[in-house]
Amino acid sequence: MTGFSPRRVAALVRKELAQILRDPSTFLIAFVLPMLLLFLFGYAVSLDTSRTRIAVVVQDSSGPALRLAEAYRSSRYFQVRTARTVREVRDGLVDGRLRAIIVIPADFGDGVKKGRAPAIQIIADGSQPNTANFVAAYGEGVRAAWAQAEGLERNPQAAAAPVSISARYWYNPELKSRNFLVPGSIANVMTMVGTLLTALVIAREWERGTMEAMMATPITMAEFIASKVIPYFFLAQASMALCAVIGVWIFGVPFRGSVLTLFAISSAFLMPALGLGLFISAATKNQFVASQIALLSAFLPTFLLSGFIYEIGSMPWPIQALTYLVPARYLIPSLESVFLAGDQWALILPNIGIMLGFGALFFLLSFRVTRRSLD
Repeated sequence: MTGFSPRRVAALVRKELAQILRDPSTFLIAFVLPMLLLFLFGYAVSLDTSRTRIAVVVQDSSGPALRLAEAYRSSRYFQVRTARTVREVRDGLVDGRLRAIIVIPADFGDGVKKGRAPAIQIIADGSQPNTANFVAAYGEGVRAAWAQAEGLERNPQAAAAPVSISARYWYNPELKSRNFLVPGSIANVMTMVGTLLTALVIAREWERGTMEAMMATPITMAEFIASKVIPYFFLAQASMALCAVIGVWIFGVPFRGSVLTLFAISSAFLMPALGLGLFISAATKNQFVASQIALLSAFLPTFLLSGFIYEIGSMPWPIQALTYLVPARYLIPSLESVFLAGDQWALILPNIGIMLGFGALFFLLSFRVTRRSLD
């Protein structure tokens, strides 16, 4: 058992591939479950707040009040139901069919005649704070735009310096949540394939009693670990490529970077993902325990602490510090950059370096634990 023999590694890889082909659950986790997650995040999950259901209570029949109500109905952000009294729509706010009630008071038209923009009342459902803040902000925005069009509110600096302000959002001008949910879901897919599947490989050898036969063969520990990593590395890359193609061609997510950069980023992330899975598998020697630990230590942190759903900057500082230990924190910004902005190497290269550092640490730990198990 001297040196590193590619011939022995190739034989072990063929053995591992045969094991993968005989196990349908591997393809279920590698291809079917990722596609299910991708379609779930692409279609079912949406953070967009367009077409929010609200009620506009018009207590005044004057022309200005009716024009303001029409402004709300014309907004692409709201799906409006009109009423004459708050009592008619109060139950809809309580049972969740409506997210807010905007009240145009009875003296609205009189105030407009006096040359001022009367106040309106916005009653929002506080059980969903983000939606409530959105309705309050955009409800006031629609009123302000209407008041300016009516000549009731003017910018005092407009006469001195007429400036037209046009807001522009770079990389995601339509603010579609799908454009960052789909790249983020690829990180969850790679975590699941890279860590969950490899968390079972060594534990499976112990449970089936084949580890003793492996110990009797003339292989080194590096060859043994390499034979476990190589098949799942390419399996995870294939799963990532499938998800990327679906994201671009079916969900319409833009892809402004290069394919080589995408594979470089995914390869760097697979190092800590595969290394952590092998470490868990070698340390537990039990498939059920290994799968549970892999979900708790890899999939949940990737979902909750990587910035995929919840913005890291809005977390408490102890949680923000904890996110630096999650490799997916460095993967998701890189994926979003490749898809939406292009090959931004100033962002990508440091993240690749950090992910490779995590990978080296996890492979060292798995090598030491596996080595002790075979002594």
